[in-house]
Amino acid sequence: MSVATIELRPGHRISRVIRGGWQLAGDHGDVDRATAIADMEAFVDAGITTFDCADIYTGVEEMIGAFMADLRQRRGAEAADRVVVHTKLVPDLGRLPDLRADEVEAIIDRSLKRLQVDRLDLVQFYWWDTSLGDPVAAMEVLKRCQAAGKIRNLGVTNWDVADTRPFVEAGIDLVSTQVQYSVLDRRPAGGLADWAAQADMQLLCYGTLAGGFLTEGWLGKPDPGFAFENRSLVKYRLIIDEFGPWALFQELLEALKAVGDRHGVSLSSVATAWVLDQPQVAAAIVGARYARHLPKTLQVFDVTLDAEDHARIGVVIAKAGGPNGPVFGLEGDRTNRHGRIMKYNLNTNPDDAVLGTQT
Repeated sequence: MSVATIELRPGHRISRVIRGGWQLAGDHGDVDRATAIADMEAFVDAGITTFDCADIYTGVEEMIGAFMADLRQRRGAEAADRVVVHTKLVPDLGRLPDLRADEVEAIIDRSLKRLQVDRLDLVQFYWWDTSLGDPVAAMEVLKRCQAAGKIRNLGVTNWDVADTRPFVEAGIDLVSTQVQYSVLDRRPAGGLADWAAQADMQLLCYGTLAGGFLTEGWLGKPDPGFAFENRSLVKYRLIIDEFGPWALFQELLEALKAVGDRHGVSLSSVATAWVLDQPQVAAAIVGARYARHLPKTLQVFDVTLDAEDHARIGVVIAKAGGPNGPVFGLEGDRTNRHGRIMKYNLNTNPDDAVLGTQT
């Protein structure tokens, strides 16, 4: 077994499974920081050399930075240079109308400091409401940071074609768009994937395992409703509700399990392989706090889904009611049940004055 890789641009090669960092942030229960940092090395040694984080994932850039510094000290610069880190820039909703160029660059400088690197491999940009302020001007600041050597490549996240097109038309070279994509949520296939191919942009997909719902642990289990302390589980339980009733979700798990049994891998590996097979998908982001599930994660590279497998899964998908509409359309509506669970002002904290006073 070897971990597949792919280039986003010449010299920017990533593993096709990316280790996600959202589960290391504050909303997902207690995290053993020392263990999480130590376990990062196991992913790199296994071939999963790409890590995803964000400026708004509390403490995660710092954790990856501590890992990189330790790896550099113990095993040298060559070992550390194998690691590719993708982060995000997500200004607070409350600051969008008046965010200054120097504040945008200050966020970049803060990420560089947290990650303890001289250049950010990929900065994925998101602006909560493109009707507020000037998001294109903010992206042009990132383009200047790129020219200055602070950023290797630029991407966006959580947008469909309409919100992404203005940046491409403004001359921004976007190498990727990070979007939610899974057997439960196929909204990127509604037009974004085809347009991205024309724009020379690849998809980096999160939500591949729907926060853990697309695993054996939920097979045969009764509907838990929506009462979770973990906001990630609430988010993905809402997506299951858009997909169809709980019984249809169980039918999907059964189909994934049957395909997995046929190939001798877990149903979660089948769910990940399904995403990696979709047009224009470069990589799937699999969230993990620790390395205990790493062997199961690596199984995706032991399976090749054939037409029979896709047909079996497709029979269930054809019965789904949704989710429908543009990428992040449900989540981007701050008035509905998807949008109401989002947190919109996470970029500023009491110990960090980069963006001044949070509103």
